[in-house]
Amino acid sequence: SMGGHGMGSSATTKAACKISMLWNWNTVNSCFIARSWHNRTLGHFAGSCIGIFFLVFFLELIRRAQREWDRSLLRKRQNASNPSLSPSESPVSTTGGEKGERKMGALRVVLSSGEEMGPTMVEQLVRSGFFVVQFGVAYIVMLLAMYYNGYVIIMILLGAFFGHFVF
Repeated sequence: SMGGHGMGSSATTKAACKISMLWNWNTVNSCFIARSWHNRTLGHFAGSCIGIFFLVFFLELIRRAQREWDRSLLRKRQNASNPSLSPSESPVSTTGGEKGERKMGALRVVLSSGEEMGPTMVEQLVRSGFFVVQFGVAYIVMLLAMYYNGYVIIMILLGAFFGHFVF
């Protein structure tokens, strides 16, 4: 609303944030997460949409990196159990899974000798780092979706689609 009716010019007053918890298509003066994320122009809103797209795209990159890290740890353990066999021929079985199924879980594998082998402390710290970044970014994306802005939701879906496609 306009403050100081007649006492100041409208150029010096700030427009309020439009925040709606119902489906909307607000662009100018929309705000997300904090008052500092106030889209005062269409250009600023477009930049926010592009940023949201890349945030979700980045989330898919982190998910892929986490899967690849887990796969590399599993291959490392399989090779440690019997370095002469290829991973597909390895007698290593993962705990909690059927024969041939690779369950990442805690990355504990049962060697042919019956001994269990799990990740080192550093490997588990890296796994936890991937998880916390993924969790944090996903939480921010969820908060953005809760503004029910059609453009934001479209950008989230497009970022997820292209991120999953690429990674």
